[in-house]
Amino acid sequence: MRLKLTREGYVKLQQEVQYLRTKKRKEVIQAIAKARELGDLRENAEYECAKREQQMLEKRIAELEATLSSVTILEDDQIDTTKAYLGTTVTIYDSINKKELRYVLVNKEEANLSEGKISIDSPVGKNLLGKTVGSEIEITIPAGTLRYKILNIGK
Repeated sequence: MRLKLTREGYVKLQQEVQYLRTKKRKEVIQAIAKARELGDLRENAEYECAKREQQMLEKRIAELEATLSSVTILEDDQIDTTKAYLGTTVTIYDSINKKELRYVLVNKEEANLSEGKISIDSPVGKNLLGKTVGSEIEITIPAGTLRYKILNIGK
Protein backbone atom coordinates (compact mmCIF):
# COMPACT_ATOMS: atom_id res chain seq x y z
CA MET A 1 0.00 0.00 0.00
CA ARG A 2 1.34 3.42 -0.97
CA LEU A 3 1.84 6.06 1.68
CA LYS A 4 -0.62 8.95 1.40
CA LEU A 5 0.57 12.47 2.16
CA THR A 6 -0.99 15.87 1.74
CA ARG A 7 0.61 18.04 -0.92
CA GLU A 8 2.04 20.25 1.85
CA GLY A 9 3.60 17.23 3.57
CA TYR A 10 5.07 15.98 0.31
CA VAL A 11 6.66 19.37 -0.42
CA LYS A 12 8.12 19.55 3.11
CA LEU A 13 9.75 16.14 2.70
CA GLN A 14 11.14 17.18 -0.69
CA GLN A 15 12.59 20.34 0.87
CA GLU A 16 14.13 18.37 3.72
CA VAL A 17 15.83 15.86 1.42
CA GLN A 18 17.11 18.70 -0.78
CA TYR A 19 18.56 20.50 2.24
CA LEU A 20 20.20 17.30 3.51
CA ARG A 21 21.67 16.43 0.09
CA THR A 22 23.17 19.87 -0.43
CA LYS A 23 23.88 22.09 2.56
CA LYS A 24 23.97 19.51 5.36
CA ARG A 25 26.07 17.03 3.36
CA LYS A 26 28.66 19.79 2.68
CA GLU A 27 28.76 20.69 6.38
CA VAL A 28 29.41 17.08 7.36
CA ILE A 29 32.14 16.65 4.72
CA GLN A 30 33.82 19.82 6.02
CA ALA A 31 33.63 18.51 9.60
CA ILE A 32 35.26 15.23 8.52
CA ALA A 33 38.03 17.09 6.68
CA LYS A 34 38.67 19.34 9.66
CA ALA A 35 38.81 16.34 12.01
CA ARG A 36 41.28 14.55 9.70
CA GLU A 37 43.64 17.49 10.04
CA LEU A 38 43.86 16.81 13.77
CA GLY A 39 46.01 13.73 13.22
CA ASP A 40 45.77 10.05 14.10
CA LEU A 41 42.29 8.86 13.03
CA ARG A 42 42.35 5.85 15.39
CA GLU A 43 42.16 8.10 18.46
CA ASN A 44 40.33 11.05 16.97
CA ALA A 45 36.96 11.57 18.68
CA GLU A 46 36.05 14.46 16.39
CA TYR A 47 36.60 12.27 13.34
CA GLU A 48 34.52 9.41 14.78
CA CYS A 49 31.72 11.82 15.66
CA ALA A 50 31.74 13.37 12.19
CA LYS A 51 31.71 9.94 10.53
CA ARG A 52 28.74 8.88 12.71
CA GLU A 53 26.93 12.05 11.74
CA GLN A 54 27.61 11.27 8.08
CA GLN A 55 26.16 7.77 8.49
CA MET A 56 23.01 9.12 10.15
CA LEU A 57 22.67 11.78 7.46
CA GLU A 58 22.97 9.25 4.63
CA LYS A 59 20.47 6.96 6.37
CA ARG A 60 17.95 9.82 6.70
CA ILE A 61 18.42 10.80 3.04
CA ALA A 62 17.82 7.18 1.97
CA GLU A 63 14.69 6.96 4.16
CA LEU A 64 13.28 10.18 2.73
CA GLU A 65 14.02 9.18 -0.85
CA ALA A 66 12.31 5.81 -0.29
CA THR A 67 9.30 7.52 1.25
CA LEU A 68 9.04 10.08 -1.56
CA SER A 69 9.26 7.36 -4.21
CA SER A 70 6.25 5.54 -2.78
CA VAL A 71 3.93 8.46 -2.02
CA THR A 72 0.46 9.12 -3.28
CA ILE A 73 -0.46 12.79 -2.89
CA LEU A 74 -3.86 13.29 -1.30
CA GLU A 75 -5.41 16.25 -3.11
CA ASP A 76 -8.05 18.45 -1.43
CA ASP A 77 -10.79 17.29 -3.82
CA GLN A 78 -10.13 13.67 -2.76
CA ILE A 79 -10.76 14.34 0.92
CA ASP A 80 -14.14 13.09 2.12
CA THR A 81 -15.38 15.24 5.01
CA THR A 82 -18.33 13.07 6.00
CA LYS A 83 -16.03 11.19 8.38
CA ALA A 84 -12.69 11.88 10.04
CA TYR A 85 -10.02 10.52 7.70
CA LEU A 86 -6.52 11.29 6.55
CA GLY A 87 -6.30 14.92 5.43
CA THR A 88 -9.39 16.13 7.26
CA THR A 89 -9.39 18.92 9.81
CA VAL A 90 -11.32 17.78 12.87
CA THR A 91 -12.63 20.20 15.48
CA ILE A 92 -13.31 18.51 18.79
CA TYR A 93 -14.53 19.57 22.19
CA ASP A 94 -12.40 18.43 25.11
CA SER A 95 -14.97 17.66 27.84
CA ILE A 96 -12.39 17.52 30.60
CA ASN A 97 -10.56 20.78 29.89
CA LYS A 98 -13.66 22.51 28.50
CA LYS A 99 -12.06 23.76 25.31
CA GLU A 100 -12.14 23.27 21.56
CA LEU A 101 -9.21 21.72 19.75
CA ARG A 102 -8.53 21.52 16.04
CA TYR A 103 -6.36 18.86 14.45
CA VAL A 104 -5.43 17.87 10.92
CA LEU A 105 -5.16 14.09 10.61
CA VAL A 106 -1.94 13.16 8.81
CA ASN A 107 0.52 10.27 8.46
CA LYS A 108 3.36 10.07 10.97
CA GLU A 109 5.77 11.63 8.44
CA GLU A 110 3.78 14.88 8.56
CA ALA A 111 2.79 14.91 12.24
CA ASN A 112 3.70 18.11 14.08
CA LEU A 113 1.68 18.93 17.18
CA SER A 114 2.80 22.56 17.23
CA GLU A 115 1.16 22.93 13.80
CA GLY A 116 -1.96 21.06 14.94
CA LYS A 117 -1.14 18.00 12.83
CA ILE A 118 -1.56 14.65 14.55
CA SER A 119 -0.71 11.23 13.24
CA ILE A 120 -3.48 8.78 12.43
CA ASP A 121 -1.26 6.29 14.30
CA SER A 122 -1.40 8.29 17.55
CA PRO A 123 -3.96 7.32 20.22
CA VAL A 124 -6.13 10.37 19.48
CA GLY A 125 -5.74 10.03 15.70
CA LYS A 126 -6.65 6.33 15.73
CA ASN A 127 -9.77 6.99 17.76
CA LEU A 128 -10.93 9.84 15.54
CA LEU A 129 -10.62 7.85 12.30
CA GLY A 130 -13.95 6.98 10.73
CA LYS A 131 -16.00 8.97 13.23
CA THR A 132 -18.66 11.51 12.22
CA VAL A 133 -19.75 14.90 13.54
CA GLY A 134 -21.47 14.41 16.89
CA SER A 135 -19.51 11.28 17.78
CA GLU A 136 -18.23 11.10 21.32
CA ILE A 137 -15.02 9.25 22.01
CA GLU A 138 -13.16 8.23 25.11
CA ILE A 139 -9.45 7.50 24.88
CA THR A 140 -7.35 5.94 27.61
CA ILE A 141 -3.75 7.11 27.53
CA PRO A 142 -0.96 6.70 30.10
CA ALA A 143 -1.78 10.11 31.61
CA GLY A 144 -5.47 9.25 32.06
CA THR A 145 -8.69 9.35 30.07
CA LEU A 146 -9.57 11.86 27.36
CA ARG A 147 -13.17 12.62 26.37
CA TYR A 148 -13.92 14.35 23.09
CA LYS A 149 -16.95 15.21 21.00
CA ILE A 150 -16.49 15.85 17.29
CA LEU A 151 -17.91 19.28 16.43
CA ASN A 152 -16.82 19.63 12.80
CA ILE A 153 -14.95 17.85 10.02
CA GLY A 154 -13.55 19.86 7.14
CA LYS A 155 -10.60 20.29 4.82
